[in-house]
Amino acid sequence: MNPTKKIALFATLLSAVITLPASANALQDIQQRGELRVATDMSLPPSGMLDASMKPVGSDVETAELLAKDWGLKLKFIETTGPTRIPNLQTNKADIVISTLSVTPERARVVDFTRAYAGLRSVIAAPAATKVSDWGDLKGHAITVTRGTTQDSMLSKDAMKNGYTIQRYDDDATLVTAAVSGQAYAVATSATLVNQIKKQNPKLAFEPKMTLTVFDLAIGLRKNEPELKEKLNQWIETNLKNGKLSAIYQKYHGEPVPAEIISRK
Repeated sequence: MNPTKKIALFATLLSAVITLPASANALQDIQQRGELRVATDMSLPPSGMLDASMKPVGSDVETAELLAKDWGLKLKFIETTGPTRIPNLQTNKADIVISTLSVTPERARVVDFTRAYAGLRSVIAAPAATKVSDWGDLKGHAITVTRGTTQDSMLSKDAMKNGYTIQRYDDDATLVTAAVSGQAYAVATSATLVNQIKKQNPKLAFEPKMTLTVFDLAIGLRKNEPELKEKLNQWIETNLKNGKLSAIYQKYHGEPVPAEIISRK
């Protein structure tokens, strides 16, 4: 290519770069639209579900409603599933995700997170009459988990060392049925699900025996949106301090937001 053509091509490319639109600002877009689009899974009780009149209810639903109200915005739910929560952000179908989204290093590579607004306590639970206070009490027994969950991966790696086996079910509903019907010696799941098991069979009275970990549940947003992230963080901090977020969590999960989450920055 001769020098004249090179200069002309460079000028064309430079002109294209100069005329590119400024990068989007999600917070400004939301404010100008007057509507907040929130991706929430409505098949994950008690966090997200539909009532008899097909109205969204649940702890994540009320959290989103409180946020939209405080910001003076209309609220639009983008119904999602676990696997589509992050894609809904990446394709700009949703502005944020409020859907029991736990913070993991893998997710943090592709989306950003606010500080935690709630926590998911992962526990070993068993009937009230069953003595379980340490790993030794589980030796020779099966711990029931939902296949592919964090509980499954956490317990599988130490099963041989601690002398227990893993009984896997394909979904939470099947795990609950096994526990309620007395087929599970112990389960590894969320404290919320343990409460549901207890309600369905008060005689067995499943209860948490050991805490595995507390997962941070945070609001997901696209990368490089500092203004939106800061405003969300300020809102979360305010509503953790005034108790509104904890009251919502208590209403649906039977326990307040874990103290570790409230004190964590």
